[in-house]
Amino acid sequence: MRELGAAVTSGREKAYAYLKETVLTDPGTQGTFLSEQELADRIGVSRTPIREALLQLAAEDLVELVPKRGARVSPLTGREIRELMELRGIVERYAAQELVAGGGAPVAELRSLLERQRGLTGADQAREFIAVDHRFHAALVSAVGNALLDRHYEGLRSRQVRAGVAALFSVQGRQEAVLEEHEAILDALAAGDARAAWAAIDHHLESTLKVLLAG
Repeated sequence: MRELGAAVTSGREKAYAYLKETVLTDPGTQGTFLSEQELADRIGVSRTPIREALLQLAAEDLVELVPKRGARVSPLTGREIRELMELRGIVERYAAQELVAGGGAPVAELRSLLERQRGLTGADQAREFIAVDHRFHAALVSAVGNALLDRHYEGLRSRQVRAGVAALFSVQGRQEAVLEEHEAILDALAAGDARAAWAAIDHHLESTLKVLLAG
């Protein structure tokens, strides 16, 4: 019985991870209904772990369970986008302040991630570009060394990636702008200038917000 329980848990976790990391980060799924059978076939599990994963995602307000119709990917509303950027700003400004004060900004790691982003400029690489984008910001937060803060920030990932990909397709030249904005954040951290880092983070998030709300 213990082995069976472990298998079910493993299947649910596999389904949950796939849905959150692959399906929910796709802007094209916003507002669409998900097929449990199609997902089960794609992931290689039964429909039971899919249902369990969808229940968990519904509890996180990432999907909506509609009677007799199934699970619908909750679209990001204007309010959610504003709240997402506001929350990210609070966390990332705090991280920048702590790291500058302690001299522990992960400059080399951030520079490596930025260089990787520079090589992902095609439209077909947008999702990977934004995945690295998330890693850039997550590395900043993670360097503080607060495990609870890390988990809190990681909980924003699916919304952050979905919003980021949508922003790239909303306006021409957004990828280049993101690279410049990341460069400004990195330069401020490397210089140990907390005020400049705050300003660069605010500019980056405000620019993303304007693009998303305009689109």
